[in-house]
Amino acid sequence: MNSSVKLYGSDQFGLICGYLFHPVSGSRVISSEQAANWLLQEKDTPSEGFIWLHFNLANTASEKWLARYLQLSEVFYEALHEGVRSTRIEYVDDTLIAVINDVLFDFSFETSDVATLWLSVNERVVISARAKPLRSIDRLRAAVKGGENFTSPVDLLVHLLRDQADVLTLIVRDIADKVDHVEDRLLANKLERNRANLGNARRLLIRLQRLLAPEPSALFRLLNRPPIWMAEDDLQNFRQSTEEFSTVLRDMTSLQERIKLLQEEIAAYINEQNNRSLFVLTTVTVLALPINIIAGLLGMNVGGIPLAESTEGFWVVVCIVATFTAIAGWLAFGRERD
Repeated sequence: MNSSVKLYGSDQFGLICGYLFHPVSGSRVISSEQAANWLLQEKDTPSEGFIWLHFNLANTASEKWLARYLQLSEVFYEALHEGVRSTRIEYVDDTLIAVINDVLFDFSFETSDVATLWLSVNERVVISARAKPLRSIDRLRAAVKGGENFTSPVDLLVHLLRDQADVLTLIVRDIADKVDHVEDRLLANKLERNRANLGNARRLLIRLQRLLAPEPSALFRLLNRPPIWMAEDDLQNFRQSTEEFSTVLRDMTSLQERIKLLQEEIAAYINEQNNRSLFVLTTVTVLALPINIIAGLLGMNVGGIPLAESTEGFWVVVCIVATFTAIAGWLAFGRERD
């Protein structure tokens, strides 16, 4: 319990973690009180560096703190309450507003294990907020704790996008391993009962691609008309991270097509097995038809039953049944060969 609170808990104002980045001294941890003092001082005497504050929206005090010490765009607050939407990054009111969907920290390959991270990025302040623990932002926190320094807010955002691409790559790799296993079992004619997991994996990939794929129009406008305060190196890194993310999305699309073809192959294989089982059942019914008919006729309790007084009657009936059964079998198996 103590470990969970340490990793994902927040203080009384909803702040999960805060870092102050300086181009010379590097990064250091700050509390909500220190962050408030830094923001107040920046209004009078701007200094070098920037600040990153990560909030937990499950704490209702977080939005009140943001409204008190920061003048964030109304678009950011509207995005907080609009629910889950596709990933987008847009430039509004001299601020980058990012809505990034990510998988939960305890992701278990379920379509519901996706939540949203909201960011507000300007020249001096990076604000991130989430309602549930997310995997990519946790990787970013681990990188900062490990001593990695960032030169600008955009550099921090680019690192987050690359972390998200890495997380998606791991998910795609795990699903691809499962697909490989099912494919190998199919080639060995040993289908498993859990082949329905292919459908779950495909639905998961479709949902992840729909939610995590950045809106092309917003990215196009941002890359062609970047903020004035965005350095050329940051813009180039941002463009590269976008290309890396697009590569992961293409891999997801290819894996979806592979799963689709594998599902069709499995369906054809199952239909073939069902047809063979139905043919065997029909063949057995046809082969048993002569003996059933003759037994029914000879079992009638009426007079005039042929061969009733003959000592060779039994063997004659056996020969007749065998002959008709052989003819029925020849017709049935002859059609199978055709």
